[in-house]
Amino acid sequence: MFNAAKDAIAARAAQSYLNNLIARYGTVQRLKLDSGQGRVELVCLLEGEVSPIEVSVDRYELESAGGKKYVRVAGCTCSRPWLERAINDFTRDRRFEVPAWAASAL
Repeated sequence: MFNAAKDAIAARAAQSYLNNLIARYGTVQRLKLDSGQGRVELVCLLEGEVSPIEVSVDRYELESAGGKKYVRVAGCTCSRPWLERAINDFTRDRRFEVPAWAASAL
């Protein structure tokens, strides 16, 4: 129960953070985090799209190096095949620095 509450709070913070990152492209309408399974589900409305897009991060892993925190995405699925391919091409097995508050929530 504690993890679910922690995940819900972290998801709201992450949604706000991601909306700042992707503001040029659209908005994250919903974000669900499951830190126990290392999964994230998002619903985004991107500019020019008539309906929301669902994105699932099937597995992520946290790493530390040089006093910084990173997330590595193992793979994603998406409701738009072309976008799924693009997301996986640019994120799979690459690490991305995350703010300390985000790393502690993940």
